[in-house]
Amino acid sequence: MNKIYTVFRVIETILLATILWSFTSVVYAKDKDCWVEFFQGSQYSGDHFRLDGPVQLANLRNVQGKNWELNIDSLKVGPSARVTVFENTNFKLTLKEMEKYPELLHSLGLTEKDAMEDKELIFGADSKIHDLSDFNFRKKIRSLKIDCE
Repeated sequence: MNKIYTVFRVIETILLATILWSFTSVVYAKDKDCWVEFFQGSQYSGDHFRLDGPVQLANLRNVQGKNWELNIDSLKVGPSARVTVFENTNFKLTLKEMEKYPELLHSLGLTEKDAMEDKELIFGADSKIHDLSDFNFRKKIRSLKIDCE
């Protein structure tokens, strides 16, 4: 009876270890594909840094020892990442107050659609943005979020 109990305990331990190892492998595979690489220049040139997700940076003043605020011009998104970049620190959106006053927007020649633009940009998995000026967002990033899909 004692030998049977020991055999069952060994089998149980092996099964548990196998399940845990499988789970860890799946999580690792997902995480290693969740990253974004940011470049100072267009066409992925100049100084650069890579962030693994998920992560939220309320400002970019000290990322890997350098101030990257208003200093990013191109980026590459990993296979299982999604990045949201913001024009303001702390993920704040621009023109937020103006949206509450449509008359003010119209008096400035802006539409509500204009107010919604240039606040944030969201790039999905495998995006390659060679120049943020294509989105009127060149050197405007002050905060960002990376989510893993």
